[in-house]
Amino acid sequence: MARPISKLAEGWWDYTTLESDILQDAARLTVRDLEELSRPGFTVRIFDTVQEFYAAEALEYLDAWMQSTPDNPAGICGPVGPTEQLPIVAEMVNALGINLGKLDAHFWGMDEWLENGVPVSESHPLSFAKCDNELCLNRIRSELALPDRNKHFPSGDLDQYTASFDQVRCVLMQGGQGEIKHWAFNDPLPREGEYAEAPPSPEEYRAQQARIVKLHPVTLMQNARTSGGGNVSQIPTHAATVGPRETWKAETVSIWHPGHHDNPFGMRLSALMISKGLADSAVPMSLLTDHPNVRFNFLRSGIGEVVVDMH
Repeated sequence: MARPISKLAEGWWDYTTLESDILQDAARLTVRDLEELSRPGFTVRIFDTVQEFYAAEALEYLDAWMQSTPDNPAGICGPVGPTEQLPIVAEMVNALGINLGKLDAHFWGMDEWLENGVPVSESHPLSFAKCDNELCLNRIRSELALPDRNKHFPSGDLDQYTASFDQVRCVLMQGGQGEIKHWAFNDPLPREGEYAEAPPSPEEYRAQQARIVKLHPVTLMQNARTSGGGNVSQIPTHAATVGPRETWKAETVSIWHPGHHDNPFGMRLSALMISKGLADSAVPMSLLTDHPNVRFNFLRSGIGEVVVDMH
C-alpha cells in the first residue's frame, strides 16, 4: 500500500506519512505512559522544575569533560537549541576551577548554516558557532578554557570533522528535537528520485556522515519562529550537520525536551517509536531506537497534552 502524502509539504517525507495507528497511539500517551516507555538502552527522565532541568543538562558537559585526560581525550557534542544550559556550563566550570585545557577536553558543534554553498562565519547573526562561543565557551575564564584546536565545528572540512570522532572519545551527544522530529539537522529527505515511493531505509539513513543538507520547510518555519521572530525569509535553506555516523560514535545520546521546540504530540511520537523499536527515516529521531544508550529528558510543565484547545 502506498504511503500517505505529507500534510506538511507534499514533496517531502515526514511523520504525517506514517500509518495512522502509530500517530493515534502517540496522541493517547499520558505523562505516566511516557515514564513507562523506558527500557534497556532507552531512559525517560522527567524534571519537575526549570532549574533542575537546565542544571542537569549543563552537568552533562562537566561530566563529559571531566572524563578527559591527555592520554584519552574526551568531549561532548552539543546543540544550539536548547541554549539555556550554555551560560550555566560556563558558570559551573569557572566556579569549580575545572581546567579544560589541562584535561585536553573537546567540544563539537552540531551544525552550521550555509549561504551560497558556504558555511556562514561567526559574524552572521544566526551562526551556531557564534552562539556556542558567546553563550558558553568564551565565558569560561581564559586560564580554564578549551584550546581553539579542541573546538570542532562543521564549518570547514567535513571529512576532517567526521574523523575527529575517531580521534577523540565522544562521551555524549546532546540535542533537542525539532518539529520535524530531527536531531541536529538530520531532517527527512525530499520525496523524489529513488525515494519517491518510500523514504530511505533506516540502514541507508544511518550510514550518512556529516554533510550538507537541504532543510525541510517545517525546519525553516521552526527556526524562524525560535530564532528570527517568524521572519522565514532570513533563514538559510541549507546547512552542514553532524550525521548519524558520528552520532553512533557517541557513547550516549541525550535529548532535552523543554516543551517549546517541539509540541506535545511530537515529543510523544518520537519517544514511543524509540521505545517500541519503530525505526522509520520519515521520523529521523526514531532511528535512535538502535543506538545502545539514549536518554529523553522532559520538563514536566512542557509535556502538555494532545487535546483540542481552541485559541
